[in-house]
Amino acid sequence: MKALVVLLTLIALPVLAAEPTLYGRYEYIRLPELKQTFKSKLDTGALTSSLSARDIERFERDGEEWVRFKLATKGADGTVYEHRISRISKIKSRAEEEDEEITPEAARRPVIDMQMCLDGVTRVIEVNLADRSRFNYPLLIGASALVEFGAAVNPARRFTAGKPKCD
Repeated sequence: MKALVVLLTLIALPVLAAEPTLYGRYEYIRLPELKQTFKSKLDTGALTSSLSARDIERFERDGEEWVRFKLATKGADGTVYEHRISRISKIKSRAEEEDEEITPEAARRPVIDMQMCLDGVTRVIEVNLADRSRFNYPLLIGASALVEFGAAVNPARRFTAGKPKCD
């Protein structure tokens, strides 16, 4: 009987480990590379994450594509950040679903790999850069990042994890 209990426990462990951590629709996310913590929206309807940036300028360094930008957030101090581009994403807009004509510049965004910290867990997440200054939350966490964090979202909750515990 004892062997059966041990066997069932071992079988159940992977299932238990796969359970996601439940977070609210809004959480604090730390970006250690920028030394900034943001109130962020966890959005299961968006695939990729997005950081509010302005003065986005692509350039080449040592044969690789890089991007230079400033944060487009309340209280941003105008610091210029530079980061290697991992890829260029094509963002589908609602207008695109109705009309086939889209402007290439509006639909293509530089994507960078950036460390993010949520509730003491740090992961490297793909983040596209776009001016989100008209939105309430400068950092949007998309479904791909939620999978990386092993996160599930309860839209009725807010800031369940508190301030991130890593740097």
